[in-house]
Amino acid sequence: MPNRPTPEIEMLRAAYAAFNARNIDAALALMTPDVAWPKAFKGGFVYGTEEVRAYWTEQWSEINPHVEPIAFYPEDAGQVLVEVHQVVRDLSGAVLADQYVGHRFTIEHGLIQAMEVCSPPSSGLGA
Repeated sequence: MPNRPTPEIEMLRAAYAAFNARNIDAALALMTPDVAWPKAFKGGFVYGTEEVRAYWTEQWSEINPHVEPIAFYPEDAGQVLVEVHQVVRDLSGAVLADQYVGHRFTIEHGLIQAMEVCSPPSSGLGA
């Protein structure tokens, strides 16, 4: 059942809020030191919180993404699939992308250990 408030979901909500507020330190505090994070707009991955910091700093100098979680789907093996509405603008405010995507998080000891971009849940909005 989506959207059950669990400690993992509350932590992920806080991570999205920190990302959208550009509060890198608050977001990184919710990740394991060896986190694996996708470079969604460049390809590949970065590893570790300092590489995530560098990637986000570079990303935010080029584009302005806003990612709003819509629904959370706890899965097996400490994973949570999040359906998100992602709006990416250029620095002048023009919309470059407006889409729904999935983010699959691996949670370890209450922290984000990995994230991957995937298809959104097939159930669609309102699930």
